[in-house]
Amino acid sequence: MTLDERSAGVLLRVLGSAAGGGSPQWNCGCPVCTEVRSRTGLARTQSSVAVSADGRRWFLVNASPDVRTQIEAFPGLHPHDDRTTPLEAVLLTDAELDHTLGLLLLREARALRLYATPAMHETLLSGSGILRTLERYCPVEWRAVAPGACLALADGLSCRAFDVPTSKRDRFGTGTDHGRVVGYRLTDERGGATLVYLPGVQSLTPELRAEIEGCACLLIDGTCWRDDELVRLGLAAKTSREMGHLPIGGPDGSLAQLPSLGVGRTIFVHMNNTNPVLLEDTPERRTVEESGMEVAMDGMEVRV
Repeated sequence: MTLDERSAGVLLRVLGSAAGGGSPQWNCGCPVCTEVRSRTGLARTQSSVAVSADGRRWFLVNASPDVRTQIEAFPGLHPHDDRTTPLEAVLLTDAELDHTLGLLLLREARALRLYATPAMHETLLSGSGILRTLERYCPVEWRAVAPGACLALADGLSCRAFDVPTSKRDRFGTGTDHGRVVGYRLTDERGGATLVYLPGVQSLTPELRAEIEGCACLLIDGTCWRDDELVRLGLAAKTSREMGHLPIGGPDGSLAQLPSLGVGRTIFVHMNNTNPVLLEDTPERRTVEESGMEVAMDGMEVRV
């Protein structure tokens, strides 16, 4: 499918579908990474999407360390002759390194507009220091994101952030939990269709269910298949939930909970390199597909 600006709707391109580290991860020899290395066309870059209402002006949601490769792979983001670019702005769902390191790779921009909550902004300034460094190279216009408030991004395209509760440790100690992680409802104001982007979620609380319910398309956290996936492999001491990510499988995983929410189309994104759904011929992948849900791949295109 090719995204066509002549039709109304929210257009989305999956630039990167893997979690931090990509797939395969450079220092991992787990069964999934080993299998991905042995096959052609299965590698994935780190989590990011681009959204647009007209196919000409694009908004990047998260800036991964792979952003240069991702831009080159998508002609819609290629610059014009005079170095103007279709990239209008960057929206952040959190201030984690795998979603913000790419900001530094955009430093050649004439100016950069950044949508982030005050908590994320504080982390980028005084925690990771990414924003402080970036500002030495190009002007950065920060637009504060307030969960619950609607933002007009471009003609026909609006978004509304919603808070995503998490008990995940704040690596940089900014001192606030509100707005540390958000999801986005992206709406086509001409036709009313809504797409929800939620690459990090620890629990489907009643409030989050209300944000998701009835949307035309949901792209949701697919980090791990099992809650104890990394523990079983001897790669970490924490479960998926303890790291801020609801697993896909299990009696209370996202695969079991989502069908009741009346979502038109559900696509898993942000898969960890250990997740067996990354391989097309695994029982876990078949379970997802038999449920009517999908696993994102870099380059996937969506219109609602």
